[in-house]
Amino acid sequence: MSYPVLYSFRRCPYAMRARLGIAASGLTVQLREIVLRDKPAAMLAASPKGTVPVLVFPDGTVVDESLDIMLWALTRNDPLALLRYGAAAQELILHCETEFKPHLDRFKYHVRYTDVDPAYERGLAARYLQELDQRLQKNSYLFGADISLADLAIAPFVRQFANAGRDWFETQDWPALAGWLETFVTSPRFQSIMQKYPVWQAGDPITLFPNEA
Repeated sequence: MSYPVLYSFRRCPYAMRARLGIAASGLTVQLREIVLRDKPAAMLAASPKGTVPVLVFPDGTVVDESLDIMLWALTRNDPLALLRYGAAAQELILHCETEFKPHLDRFKYHVRYTDVDPAYERGLAARYLQELDQRLQKNSYLFGADISLADLAIAPFVRQFANAGRDWFETQDWPALAGWLETFVTSPRFQSIMQKYPVWQAGDPITLFPNEA
């Protein structure tokens, strides 16, 4: 059987999204772990923008946006009903993309920008997290008692933010958010998709993901 090929980088939150969606769906792909400083020619030929994740199908079709890969997997099989909140969940994810992630980048990678105050950018990013905390004060997850697409798509970026300034993060008044994040990062679901794989080289044996062994 020919499986789609997923180019991934373990620590990239976008790639985490893709792996989370695929694992939750129960579908199987070929995993090719890469390093961003030495991107394989096969990946760049499929997706010249050179970012992960990239999903390449046997017929040559390419999906190279993380949320699209999640939706590809879950629209085919969604045993946990992660898509049940539909447009509302995708709107919250969009806010993560537009209202949170740009400020996270300017805080975490401030040396890449000109005239950026990282503390100011961190404060702007925190506004979105405060909104999430208010939601999570009412429910265990962003849309209720059960995990959804929004939780899986947003949590990797909250984790990235927290890890960029852990001492500061832990002093903030968002106990519900902190508890939600801790539940996520310690979950078997997250631990399983963070398994380490050797960097892929052309000619290597196929590595299937998820690896249930």
